[in-house]
Amino acid sequence: MGFGAVIDINCGMPVHTVKDASDLDTKVLPGLQRILVQNLKLSSDTVNRSVKSKVVQKGPVVSCRQGDCMLKAVIQDLQQSSVSQQTSINVIFFGTLAKDFSLSVSQGDIVLLVGFIISKSPTEQSDRLHPCQLEMSGADARVYVCASSVSPSRGPSVVSSEPRYTYVRLNELKPRRIVNVYGVVIFFKQPFPTKGTDYCSTLKITDQSNTKVGCTIFSERLEDHPKIFRIGDIICLRRVKAQMFNDSMTLLTSLGWSAVTFDGAVDSPVEPRGSRRTFHFDEADKCAVETLRQWASSQSLLATEPTVPLSSVQPCMYFDLSCQLLAKAWVDSRCMLLKVWDGTKCEHPLLRVAVAADSWEGQSTPSQDGANLTANVLVYDNHLEVAKTLKPGMFLRIYNLHAVSQRDPKQPPDVPSRLGFLLHGGTSFGRGLRVLPSHSPDLEPLKRLLESHADGADEEEVNDGTLLEVWFTPPESVVSDTANTEEFYTVQTCGHTLHPVSLAHVKRSTPPLVCHVRAKVMSYRPQKLYQCLKLFCPQCKSIEEVPDDGTIAEVFQDALRNSQPCSEHWAVSSSVDVPGTGRPITMHVSSDMVLDNAHSQLLFLQSVTLDEMCVISGMHKNVVPVQSESGRMKLLDFSAPFLFCGDKRYYGCKRCSRSTFVEPAGSGAHVWSELDVAKALGVQLLQYVLLIQFQLRDDSSTLDALLWEDAERFFHVSSAETSANQDLQDRVQLIMDRLHPPGSSIAERPWLDFCLSTYSVEEKGRTQVCYQITNTETRGNFYTPH
Repeated sequence: MGFGAVIDINCGMPVHTVKDASDLDTKVLPGLQRILVQNLKLSSDTVNRSVKSKVVQKGPVVSCRQGDCMLKAVIQDLQQSSVSQQTSINVIFFGTLAKDFSLSVSQGDIVLLVGFIISKSPTEQSDRLHPCQLEMSGADARVYVCASSVSPSRGPSVVSSEPRYTYVRLNELKPRRIVNVYGVVIFFKQPFPTKGTDYCSTLKITDQSNTKVGCTIFSERLEDHPKIFRIGDIICLRRVKAQMFNDSMTLLTSLGWSAVTFDGAVDSPVEPRGSRRTFHFDEADKCAVETLRQWASSQSLLATEPTVPLSSVQPCMYFDLSCQLLAKAWVDSRCMLLKVWDGTKCEHPLLRVAVAADSWEGQSTPSQDGANLTANVLVYDNHLEVAKTLKPGMFLRIYNLHAVSQRDPKQPPDVPSRLGFLLHGGTSFGRGLRVLPSHSPDLEPLKRLLESHADGADEEEVNDGTLLEVWFTPPESVVSDTANTEEFYTVQTCGHTLHPVSLAHVKRSTPPLVCHVRAKVMSYRPQKLYQCLKLFCPQCKSIEEVPDDGTIAEVFQDALRNSQPCSEHWAVSSSVDVPGTGRPITMHVSSDMVLDNAHSQLLFLQSVTLDEMCVISGMHKNVVPVQSESGRMKLLDFSAPFLFCGDKRYYGCKRCSRSTFVEPAGSGAHVWSELDVAKALGVQLLQYVLLIQFQLRDDSSTLDALLWEDAERFFHVSSAETSANQDLQDRVQLIMDRLHPPGSSIAERPWLDFCLSTYSVEEKGRTQVCYQITNTETRGNFYTPH
């Protein structure tokens, strides 16, 4: 049959476009018999048959093992208004047809398919669509498409028409179902690179059912991830898969997923922030957003102070900052400097970081610098991926920024310290960077402040005071060239009189064995050294990850929601209301300790958030978070610390702890240690340890060796102190940079002496030989914190 005789199209192309949907019925192959999706069966005759449907989901083009490519889409019978099992079907396009379909067809378009093959769908149970699927390949396969009337625009376009989506409450989720949900964001982390090609972002949401569900988003493009700016934002997730993970319901992205977010503030405009160029949004969706806003407001889920201005920042604070980027510069391979301002003046002298004049991208700002209006933000580790894409003039929100008081050791004591700002590595507390759209209503107050300062900025001149100002770069970011050329080495402290042997000899030897080797560090894991801190139980010998702040905050929130009065015969209790909420915080202390000072008391706190606990623990030496069970005091889940001591946190082993309360003994001059508290509460105290795997190399072979039992001796730090001390974390990083200089070749790295212990372990009936670095210390020139 000659296709060109019916309508003027290019028969050489597998995808053809028509201007009007009626042409699909009257001008394109009118002799073919139309068949509905719901009537398709494996036995259906496909000769001279066609399927006319709407594209409701379209996936990306992916490569096949055979070197070909494919694309998966979902089409739906036109008269249906929701995705159901019998009216929606998967279609697989192969080869050139997959590429042309990706370029020519959009979600919402009407398509006519001919030359298809019907096969059994392997995903029927998981996606709950039609039990068959259509395969489009070969010379006979053709697609005729009528584009929808939606035009692309600067942002996501709202289409207030079909298809309507059916939404599921979070307490009604079932495993292995593809669902659409609305929720209020109660926790989120900015996207971070995975080991593959995707970025991953995680969040937790809740709704009127008070069910909390974690969500994991995977996408190769950062711009496709949900645009969440703060706790309390509303999110709409479509085509996500419900799945059980660690006995909890989780939502994962699936084919054709999309996410749309909204500001969570009541009465703010319902303006979508979408991960797709077009999406369907009608009055029912608008009502769902506004209803969730009202409910979230009644539950105090919206962050009351989303950001803190520079004028209110105090040393040691962790805060979120909305600002404008003025300039940026690389400090070294693992640190970037961002110069930002928000139009307010910090009351503390601000740190100035010295970088080469030709390193700056952006304009010089001497007048703002001299007026204490600009802040220098040092960005590290995983945040560099986003930081290097930023352009001067962009508006940013920086999450969990750390204000650090810094002093040049060469300055006299009477010279005040300066305030610097660090964005540490990791994603705890949602730490990260986010570009804010310039038209965001949240930025209007910031823009007015910046404009008021910009008018007179050009009239300012650089004076001698500016030029002679003391500049000091924090040790976390830069090591001087002189320090890098000084001698650095390792020594064996075991006292063994052993001759060095090759790594190949070690691998041939039978354990147990102690030997000396001389080798270079080829690589190490984890690359992000904040991940090398672990928790070790001396009782059951288990090693656990240190819980992130999102997990800890959730434990505190669970205890807060189930808060009930409790009392103990040995305790004196008092309460204070949290300003603005009316929620009481209850404090319990032993009657024998009431007259003791704060450092001698053992304080039990009930009905607190993690943020409140961090503030209170800064003023008391030993604070234990508790909850009520049957009117008695009980510790929180061991996913959270059982004890806060200033900046330090101590954890208990879930397997070995009894967690039984007894009256804490001791008063007067007695000072509680973490061991005393753990013993009194029946908790098996977990120990902080540093765990790093080195790949060593010499001229004979390579060998993987663990450093953990003697890691404190190796780095000259205490693991427990390192958990709460940024300077000690910097020390570990600096020593690693001397062992394995960033960007260096193996020839440029130093030869190091190690004492190795070899031993064998039994695991699942198999014997494995392991190697551990012991009795070894670093020596020479490396940074010593002040």
